Amino acid sequence: MKNKRKIGNRTEVQESESPIAISVKSLYKSFRLPTEQAFGLKQALFNRLRGIKGYTEQKVLKGLNFEIKKGEFVGIVGRNGSGKSTLLKILAGVYYPEKGNITINGSLIPFIELGVGFNPELTGRENVYMNGALLGFSNEEMDEMYDDIWKFAELEKFQDQKLKNYSSGMQVRLAFSIAIRARGDILLLDEVLAVGDAAFQKKCNDYFKELRDEKKTVILVTHSMDNVKKFCTRAILIEDGKITHDGTPATIADEYNRILGIK
Repeated sequence: MKNKRKIGNRTEVQESESPIAISVKSLYKSFRLPTEQAFGLKQALFNRLRGIKGYTEQKVLKGLNFEIKKGEFVGIVGRNGSGKSTLLKILAGVYYPEKGNITINGSLIPFIELGVGFNPELTGRENVYMNGALLGFSNEEMDEMYDDIWKFAELEKFQDQKLKNYSSGMQVRLAFSIAIRARGDILLLDEVLAVGDAAFQKKCNDYFKELRDEKKTVILVTHSMDNVKKFCTRAILIEDGKITHDGTPATIADEYNRILGIK
């Protein structure tokens, strides 16, 4: 085991012979939601003396435990507010948990908020190079993949237009086309399959089939049971911040649809 790095409750291991890609133990996360506004220090002090906190605590994740083996394509499913996206952001290092430990064996690439770092005042061309630099690519590497990025995004005509003139869908397609070039052992995906038109979605589908066939480690958060059954080798159902089911994609899809009342 080499290049071990501790970040809060999260340990990243860049080189490991362990068959486990991600290990999550006793993971808890809460958010404070304000219930009233205190105008000024005097009111805040008065509220505190009266025992008024001014917020309620929303417990989002309640002691999650699971492991994901290298090469698994795991779907994380659950209703809105169940804790799926919070879990993904903790794995990505966007949020920190209050309790628990996470060990990640390998380099991790999050496909969560595509286009973060884009500058609307720069052209598409300039944003491609800037976004590539954020992913760790050199200018020479970006030169080599530049044409393929635009071809995949189907936006060759718009390279020299400012990004502020792109539609939101165009921006996501460009960001996705850049992101899939990133080198990573583990990929975190949050509904990225829902970008672009039918033709572009087919390209995305083909890309994820390749990931599955290449035995890449992938975590997909989605509401689409079709995608769970199409791409995943395993699925986990989260309800009210807890894992209630962990099994085959077909079994979890049926359970999720049962919860929603879908036959």
